[in-house]
Amino acid sequence: MENRSEVNEFILVGLTDAPELQFPLFIIFTFIYFTTLVGNLGMIALICWVAHLHTPMYLFLSNLSLVDFGYSSAITPKVMAIFLMEDKVISYSGCAAQFFFFVAFSTVENFLLAAMAYDRHAAVCKPLHYTTTMTSNVCVGLAVGSYVCGFLNSSIHTRDIFSFDFCSSNVVHHFFCDFPALVPLSCSETYIGELIVFFVVGFNVFFAFFIILISYLFVFIAILRMRSAEGRQKAFSTCASHLTAVSVFYGTVIFMYLQPSSSHSMDTDKVVSVFYTVVIPMLNPLVYSLRNKDVKNAFIKISQGAKLSLGLSI
Repeated sequence: MENRSEVNEFILVGLTDAPELQFPLFIIFTFIYFTTLVGNLGMIALICWVAHLHTPMYLFLSNLSLVDFGYSSAITPKVMAIFLMEDKVISYSGCAAQFFFFVAFSTVENFLLAAMAYDRHAAVCKPLHYTTTMTSNVCVGLAVGSYVCGFLNSSIHTRDIFSFDFCSSNVVHHFFCDFPALVPLSCSETYIGELIVFFVVGFNVFFAFFIILISYLFVFIAILRMRSAEGRQKAFSTCASHLTAVSVFYGTVIFMYLQPSSSHSMDTDKVVSVFYTVVIPMLNPLVYSLRNKDVKNAFIKISQGAKLSLGLSI
């Protein structure tokens, strides 16, 4: 039998139905999205512009900024449209595209964080061999591999969820097309699909998290063996930003996707989803810029150069 869906569009419920909250939330989300765009695109431009930031660490960081920009842009503009114009309708293909890019970019971020942990391990544990360990080919291979894994994983999940029949309802109790919100709308047997998502997401998350855990275990051992307090302080500072990003990202992902669909509360899921789809992409460039002396110094240098150039032109 041919598997056909009777739904050609979905209705996104959004965050809240309260009319008095729509415009204030639109202002808040607009500010967050604008900060996300400026922060992530600014980080990419800064790393490309400043020669001494052309290192493995900042190659991964620029890709992390690109990914944050990508999956925030896949979701936030539609959320803003719901708040401002109450445009809650999203086409079937639009929903599939939104789901595809969200899963792709979030999976890429998962593996990029693991690659960054391996980079910190190489920098702290074997500093004399760092340039021969993290060569250009290795860095490009890790970055490209993250994208390949991300988009391949997303293709599997998108084909899986959108092969279901959606014939009972087209009302998505969420502000974007996500797996836990789409599954209850299906009148097909979803058990196998949920198992696939659970095991694939579980493997991706725990494989990357295992690499991060092992990398930082060796990093902390190396730091404890350092005799210089200044050396320990410097090593901790190079890892602090990445550890912050890792803790926030994996905490929310594990909460959202590594539990049965029967355990999901849509209201709770919405709050958590706002955090990792909207807030985290804004926080990452702020965390890395505020806690990183190289980034701050590069930004100050460029700002001073721009002021000097404007002063001369006047």
